[in-house]
Amino acid sequence: MSALEPRDDVDVPPLAVDDPAAVESGGVLGRSYRALSIGIVSVVFLIAFEATAVGTAMPVAARELHGIPLYAFAFSAYFTTSLFAMVLSGQWADRRGPLGPLAAGISAFAAGLLLCGTAGSMWVFVAGRAVQGLGGGLVIVALYVVISRAYPKRLQPSILAAFAASWVIPSVVGPLAAGSVTEHLGWRWVFVGIPVLVVFPLALALPAIRRRASGPADPAAPVEPYDRRRIMLALGISLGAALLQYAGQELNWFALLPAAVGVALLVPAVRGLLPPGTGRAARGLPSVVLLRGVAAGSFIAAESFVPLMLVTQRGLSPTMAGFSLAAGGGTWALGSYVQSRPRLEPYRERLMVGGMVLVAAAIAAAPSVLIDSVPVWTVAVAWAFGCFGMGMVIASTSVLLLKLSAPEEAGANSAALQISDGLSNVLLLAGGGAAFAALGGGAVGAVHGAAEAGADGSHPGAFMVVFLPMAGVALVGAWVAGRVRANA
Repeated sequence: MSALEPRDDVDVPPLAVDDPAAVESGGVLGRSYRALSIGIVSVVFLIAFEATAVGTAMPVAARELHGIPLYAFAFSAYFTTSLFAMVLSGQWADRRGPLGPLAAGISAFAAGLLLCGTAGSMWVFVAGRAVQGLGGGLVIVALYVVISRAYPKRLQPSILAAFAASWVIPSVVGPLAAGSVTEHLGWRWVFVGIPVLVVFPLALALPAIRRRASGPADPAAPVEPYDRRRIMLALGISLGAALLQYAGQELNWFALLPAAVGVALLVPAVRGLLPPGTGRAARGLPSVVLLRGVAAGSFIAAESFVPLMLVTQRGLSPTMAGFSLAAGGGTWALGSYVQSRPRLEPYRERLMVGGMVLVAAAIAAAPSVLIDSVPVWTVAVAWAFGCFGMGMVIASTSVLLLKLSAPEEAGANSAALQISDGLSNVLLLAGGGAAFAALGGGAVGAVHGAAEAGADGSHPGAFMVVFLPMAGVALVGAWVAGRVRANA
């Protein structure tokens, strides 16, 4: 959705760009920012293309690898390992600059794609997704640190809106391209074809980052050692989330042991890595971090099952199932653009509340297509509105996080935001996947094509227990959104 070179010749800290005299007019595509903006937006573009392509190819990949019962695990493995990588990236970027974690993250992301594309079993495929998660966690936090250092505050909402806009083309082209490749060449090419595209953003973005954002936030201050306690907590949160996901997939009494160990690891790790008061939605930064997790977790957990529902219950091809979500890229970008308008800044809290209500309504409306008389395009319309709400909410949480963070805390707080995002994805996917399997969802693996989507492959209840609880979680997010502004 992340090489420690010396700074440039100008002996000015990177955050001095907030000085109006140092800011060039022309916005994020002005001469001073053009290469950097194009480079980092290209990175997000590739991540977006991969995400939309994987969502389209995943039902076919899981079926051919006999891994439908592990379907949710294939998504959550990515988020599980990214939790550790986010904490590592935050410390790495705060102490040495974002260039190193960004380069390492892109490399790991590409390696994970290759491992997925060559997998011979579902567990190997899941391992590839885990390697991707390491790369994604490094990249996303590093990008936030780049934004906090290289751009003045007046341009930060615009570059975040550009991130959202970079999802538009992948959302439209990705499902069509991935569906066509899956149907004519095989799903493996969806994964192995993307790594070659990382060369361009690396060549364009890394030199610009080296000039503007390399090195520690304060070059004059001594470099602090890595916080080993936070790194151990990050390992605990990743391992705990993985154990909970495993327990949710097993659905037997023996699974209670790994579940208990997972909870024992998660609770202290979450308390140590997220801002105090996050669990009780304290006003200000804690609620911003909590809202990010509630919004992303409920939406992603529901969206992961949309293509599978359309392929197995309504007989759509992988291309058409993926394309049903395509309009969401455009409306997500539109929502992000709306929140970036300066005149709407006083109403940001209301926009976020309204956005979460739209998300809840979209998730609740999606399973209506399980009724044969409801047209399948209902999902596309509902998801377009849901993505509009997500665009306002996700970009706003990013803007508020940077606004509430001191320069030397940007990495740690960005990591906390992404941890909330990733952890909620893991936990809600684990819960949704367990409920899906408990109601016979794994039996949809018997469906090998649209023509066979008959009674044996029909398990509407398995999908209902995924979507309706996620809609309830999104409604909780509407309440949290009303608490993101700190008391005066």
